[in-house]
Amino acid sequence: MLDVTLIRQHPDRVRDALRKRGTDADLPAFLALDDAFREARATVERLRGERKRVSAEIAAHRRAGQTPDDLQAPRTGPHQPPRTDPLQTDLLQTDPLQVGAKALADRLTAAEADLTRLAALRQEFLDGLPNLPDDDVPAGGKENNQVVRTVGARPDFAFPAQDHVTLAEKLGLVDHRRGVALAGSGNWVYRGQGAALEWALLNHFLDTHRRAGYEFVLPPHLLGYDAGYTAGQFPKFADEVYVVERGDGGRPERFLLPTAETALVSLHRGETLDERELPLKYVAYTPCYRKEAGGYRTAERGTLRGHQFNKVELVQYARPEDSAAAQLELLARAEELVAGLGLHHRVTKLAAGDVSPAQTKTYDVEVWLPSLGAYAEVSSVSNAHAYQARRGGIRYRPADGGRSRYVHTLNASGLATSRLLPAILEQHQRPDGTVAVPEALRRWGAPDVLETA
Repeated sequence: MLDVTLIRQHPDRVRDALRKRGTDADLPAFLALDDAFREARATVERLRGERKRVSAEIAAHRRAGQTPDDLQAPRTGPHQPPRTDPLQTDLLQTDPLQVGAKALADRLTAAEADLTRLAALRQEFLDGLPNLPDDDVPAGGKENNQVVRTVGARPDFAFPAQDHVTLAEKLGLVDHRRGVALAGSGNWVYRGQGAALEWALLNHFLDTHRRAGYEFVLPPHLLGYDAGYTAGQFPKFADEVYVVERGDGGRPERFLLPTAETALVSLHRGETLDERELPLKYVAYTPCYRKEAGGYRTAERGTLRGHQFNKVELVQYARPEDSAAAQLELLARAEELVAGLGLHHRVTKLAAGDVSPAQTKTYDVEVWLPSLGAYAEVSSVSNAHAYQARRGGIRYRPADGGRSRYVHTLNASGLATSRLLPAILEQHQRPDGTVAVPEALRRWGAPDVLETA
């Protein structure tokens, strides 16, 4: 969620940043709504103050043993000046304080209802706004993505190269037919050497990150609405997850996590951390459950796109002044893993329209797939600044005192495996139809060479 104070003080800056994404937000309308909300809040606070004062006056009269007749009798004498309280002078029937209190309660109820209505409209507008892209993020859609660097040489085969689907089927690594039979299109089964290679990748990634100081977390796969809201997926993108339980109005009360980021950025929801704890670094392994899936086109076949895939995720909670450096550290971690597998790849800075709505800047690490003549993303490295922390109420208390501040949250795939297997098969294939397995994976049970039994 964006900082309301920033919108109030710099609406032109916010408008221009959103337009880099292709988003035109009616900020003047929001500012008018925000003014109405603040006025309504002030009215409610004033009426609550009046109610407290009247309640205290009624209680004082009761303690003095005064009756309604006593309260209506005219006050005479030098020590009993005429009343000037409008709640008492305007109401001459029954107990004027009680009647005035009832009228005040009715006004307060109406004012609170108006405040609730305005607060909901205001929050709905804020919930729909994406994060502001960083100044160095190019405007526009994916056509404006910028290649930062390319690492290694593309493999040049002196023999007829095979695509990853053909290799996986011939080597008995992935059973697509039975995966579809079990769960429908967009699903597969890793078997034999394929399952061993998949598990070796996961073990290698987790071990590497743990040795670098990341705390290993195994989160639940079923999450509540607030986790999706904090991550920035709800309410706008609620239709993109697998919902297992809905509440009032169809709200997704429980859903299958689309990525471990959704769980990890909510791990400290509602907490105020100690600055000396930062940065907090977490690594998690989970399957990821997505509604999107591939079709029959070459670019979508095999394990490139599916309803369930495995991923190791990295998340950091950092101080605002440290988050830019933290993003580069996460990027270096993802690149190091890809390079360690001997894969030709590149790093791309995404244009604003291609960055996830909750993020300010994203770098993609992409591996080369010879059969497609294209790159496929295996890691997205993103910085959300305070957007997710503001939605989740995650702050930290400065070590030298002062007001608490929102943390910055960052995430990176470290890595997703469903596109690494195709890249390993295609880039490391041999003339005889076998595939050389990267040495880093062999200590985790992967064979030296993938070959038919």
